[in-house]
Amino acid sequence: MERIVVVGAGQAGASLVARLRRKGFEGRITLVGEEPVPPYQRPPLSKAYLLGEMALERLYLRPESFYAEQDIDLVLSGEATAIDREAKTVTVNGAPLPYDALALTTGSRPRHLPAAIGGDLGGVVTVRTLGDVDAMAQRFGAGAKVLIVGGGYIGLEAAAVAAKLGLDVTVVEQAERILSRVAAPETSAYFRDLHRSHGVTLLEGTGLTRLTGDKEVEGAILADGTELDVDFVIVGVGIAPDTRLAEAAGLEIDNGIATDAYGRSSDASIWAAGDCASFPHEGARARLESVGNAIDQAEAVADNMLGAETPYRPKPWFWSDQYDVKLQIAGLNTGYDRVVTRAGDGDAMSYWYFRGNDLLAVDAMNDSRAYMVGKRLIEAGRSPSPAAVADSHTDLKSLLA
Repeated sequence: MERIVVVGAGQAGASLVARLRRKGFEGRITLVGEEPVPPYQRPPLSKAYLLGEMALERLYLRPESFYAEQDIDLVLSGEATAIDREAKTVTVNGAPLPYDALALTTGSRPRHLPAAIGGDLGGVVTVRTLGDVDAMAQRFGAGAKVLIVGGGYIGLEAAAVAAKLGLDVTVVEQAERILSRVAAPETSAYFRDLHRSHGVTLLEGTGLTRLTGDKEVEGAILADGTELDVDFVIVGVGIAPDTRLAEAAGLEIDNGIATDAYGRSSDASIWAAGDCASFPHEGARARLESVGNAIDQAEAVADNMLGAETPYRPKPWFWSDQYDVKLQIAGLNTGYDRVVTRAGDGDAMSYWYFRGNDLLAVDAMNDSRAYMVGKRLIEAGRSPSPAAVADSHTDLKSLLA
């Protein structure tokens, strides 16, 4: 194996090529990114970067010089349009690029509002790329009226930044509560109260009928007939795995590019990692959208491309920053039937998800100790007594004993 091509220059792609070199691969490595800048962090885009608290260079995962120093061909503004599996080439900017092994780290793409309800009007934006955030930043003037469609983490993080900058913020969520897809009612209530305390108008169980305006958005009509004046709209209605290149090549797709436990796709020469990949996990298929998974899975795939043959075992963790609250999440709460509340010191709070007596996940707000203890327990496959967790007099470290 002399030539490895990696398509997708996000967190997963950057981690994968760095790992290949670190593990001693001496062949040619090409990293193809569709954006005109080197691989960068996405989480700060809608927080510190949008607030003006982080310079562009600090977003970069590594200095641009790193790729040349490691003899990695970094192709920016690279449009990968087709894979020829028989010839083992991927077409980039119209020219075939040969590979012995190909890794797809194409990430995910934001879902958009339909054009039929005004989703194509000017001033309707998503938060996904550096270009997205740079384009919307000029709209963040104090007093501007912003409508945020979607009460997930992306929408709520954008709402927090907008409120801190003095905008008039309204969030509409079609489901009965914010964060309904990813968190328990207790966590939803915590963040509902937090946002309302900062002046954000939260409308739950409220759908968007359509946006109004000629070429630029000027207003919104909600399902209950409410009409709002808006200056711009941020759409945060989720993301979908970017499988377009893989689908066109005939690879198996199952909520992402389907891989085996080692990261191989249905073509033994093609691998996948990060947001775009689904993999076997606990008798089903999983796809994780997080920085932690992008790094860990990409490094596991790099090792397996070099012959390690080690199954990927995810250790899920996530975070979200809103105002002065840092939410840290360990584990996956799928299938929980009980939530235990634990009050920490000061304003610290955590919610522990159980299925029966088995600990599945922890949501910790400004409580890094609860997060770390919960994470260690989950990764070790151990479950503390729910009663002990709920008792604020219980020393958290004793749960590890």
